Amino acid sequence: MKPAPFAYHRAGGVEQAVALLAGLGDEAKILAGGLSLVPMMNLRLARPSALVDVSRVPGLSYLRVAADGLRIGALTSHRTIETTRDPAVRAGFGVLPRSARWIGHYPIRARGTFGGSIAHADPASEWCLLALLLEANITLQGPAGQRVLPAAEFLQGYYTTAAEPDEMITEIWFPRPAPRAALTEFAERQGDFAVVAAAVSVDVTDGVCRSARVVLGGVGPLPVQVTAEALAGQPATPESWRAMGEHAASQIEPPSDTHGTSGFRKRLAATLVSRALAEASQP
Repeated sequence: MKPAPFAYHRAGGVEQAVALLAGLGDEAKILAGGLSLVPMMNLRLARPSALVDVSRVPGLSYLRVAADGLRIGALTSHRTIETTRDPAVRAGFGVLPRSARWIGHYPIRARGTFGGSIAHADPASEWCLLALLLEANITLQGPAGQRVLPAAEFLQGYYTTAAEPDEMITEIWFPRPAPRAALTEFAERQGDFAVVAAAVSVDVTDGVCRSARVVLGGVGPLPVQVTAEALAGQPATPESWRAMGEHAASQIEPPSDTHGTSGFRKRLAATLVSRALAEASQP
């Protein structure tokens, strides 16, 4: 339970962090909260040659709502999002603080960072699901400057992203509010990784569902957006939510492992989608 040898560097700013990454080579990794990377290093599942500690880089911890949406600094902790009382965040992006409670235990939420979770790219990660659901954009800083990628392009597979080795995430931007959105999941124990998670957003007017989006986690190497056009024009009733759950389950072929068979995951997906839609549809 000890990591392989590595060099340690502490960055005082974004430019210094990027310069260190560029100079240290492809095997260097960023250390932010360290809640995912350090355990993997202790198990020798990750063997970075060097760590660039960005945890004290100033100016990367914030929640800002403006006319162009919500912007979250990469070093913003899960706990900061969970406990925000900003009425603009809670009105238009309330699914974020509500969903933070599913993330691990209190010490993890207090130490872990929003950008670190996105960079880790766990396909069952709550933030990755919501980034895809709400069509977030990921801002990356590298030696050549800044670039912005949609979450759907940034996330590429199990723990794999489109970030270059010498780039770091600085901000996640959610361009549009989603006042009716919800996330729910099933884990074997409180705080464990989700076996299956479901994130949804829905537009309901006069008791009729106008549109919806559904994203599933834990069912493949990436969060999976399933088609939800069948809900358009349907009454906002439990029957419609259950039908959408079954429809979502029919679109996936999840893997089997020690946590459950493919069939078990499909049944979970159907149930969780139905529950999330029922929650999101409440005024």
